[in-house]
Amino acid sequence: MAGFQAPALARLIDQFNRLPGIGAKSAQRLAYYVLSMPKEDAEAFSKAITDAHSKIHKCKKCCNLTDEELCPICKNPKRDKTTICVVEEPKDVIALEKTQEYSAMYHVLHGVISPLNGIGPDQLNIKELVQRVREDNVTEVIMATNATAEGETTAVYISRLLKPLGVKVTRLAYGIPVGGDLEYADEVTLARALEGRCEL
Repeated sequence: MAGFQAPALARLIDQFNRLPGIGAKSAQRLAYYVLSMPKEDAEAFSKAITDAHSKIHKCKKCCNLTDEELCPICKNPKRDKTTICVVEEPKDVIALEKTQEYSAMYHVLHGVISPLNGIGPDQLNIKELVQRVREDNVTEVIMATNATAEGETTAVYISRLLKPLGVKVTRLAYGIPVGGDLEYADEVTLARALEGRCEL
């Protein structure tokens, strides 16, 4: 492919092709679209990527992504601090917030326990969660990991760590199909899953 394309274009296509869900044809379309943009728009697009990469980091409290010390949810005094909803990824926070049914706190693990992929508990934000439960008078932790084998394993592992601390540990119930991801569920399904959670 690089033999009949400018090297810079081939590299751009290759970079788009590395993105999840982007195949070779989509990568090529995106690359040609970027080349057709006015220079100012292309520079703004590039700057948005580099700014996000350099300024976005984990919230000191919940490990969600933010460009400040604390994310907007952790800074909000109206949120219920006694309940924490544990999710796998930052995109899951967005999915649950869209339901407008949840007004407490979150904790983002940034993954799940997956021995086959070499991911153990120490590579996730589990220690930070245990510390929050100990220090913040938390009464309930909702396990909202995905309904996959890895998500279930992670939920059970965390529940075993938290039970001795006297906190109620619940799990999202009906509404989320086994093997399904939170980001693809609609607001009604997620709202029902929150309402029907059960204790682990």
